Amino acid sequence: MSANKYGNTLTVILIIIIVAVIVGGGILLYNYVIKPHNKEKEAAQAIAEFDKLMGEDNNQGQNNQEVDIDEIDRELQRIAEEGKSGTGTKKKTYYGDFVMIGYITIPKTNIKLPILEDTSPKALETSVAVLYPSNPQLNEPGNTVIIGHNYRNGKLFSNNKKLSVGDKVLIKDTTGRELTYTIYQKFETEANDASFYNRDTNGIPEITLSTCTDDSKKRTIIFAKAE
Repeated sequence: MSANKYGNTLTVILIIIIVAVIVGGGILLYNYVIKPHNKEKEAAQAIAEFDKLMGEDNNQGQNNQEVDIDEIDRELQRIAEEGKSGTGTKKKTYYGDFVMIGYITIPKTNIKLPILEDTSPKALETSVAVLYPSNPQLNEPGNTVIIGHNYRNGKLFSNNKKLSVGDKVLIKDTTGRELTYTIYQKFETEANDASFYNRDTNGIPEITLSTCTDDSKKRTIIFAKAE
């Protein structure tokens, strides 16, 4: 009787272990295979939508060039009557719950990511974002600091440590313009170092890529200049 109870206990323990292994394996599969794949798919869809929207805006601009003077006068009169500014409101592309202001492509590390205007913790779990300046306009003169997590799994800015001087980074903005930047400096610094944010670029667009080192003690910083 005692041996039978002992055998039943071992069977229960074995079943629990098997279930735990299956559940644990499922969680690992989801976190490291399925979830990253879904994120990549969502990012690709958001970037495609961004490109489509930029294309529509450019086509609209071309169409406007074909409108005759009388039509322009009528449009300006309509805007004045409605009390609106002549600049209009540009449509926005969202990645998750966050507005995209462009996207970044890093060929060497096979990265293409939406750039978000929000730097909240939730946004930075989603993609990369502009930390400086506070109201960023990509591909404009001056320095733009783009930050992203190092998840040590090849996602977001995890592989920035593999980048070298001379490598290329491409940035596309809300005007549909894409600039190519060449990396000219790479170094590590303290997490709270912001001394290089507002640097003199001689009127040339520059970007700074910032992410944690693998041990999270410092930051890997990359400077790149527009060609």
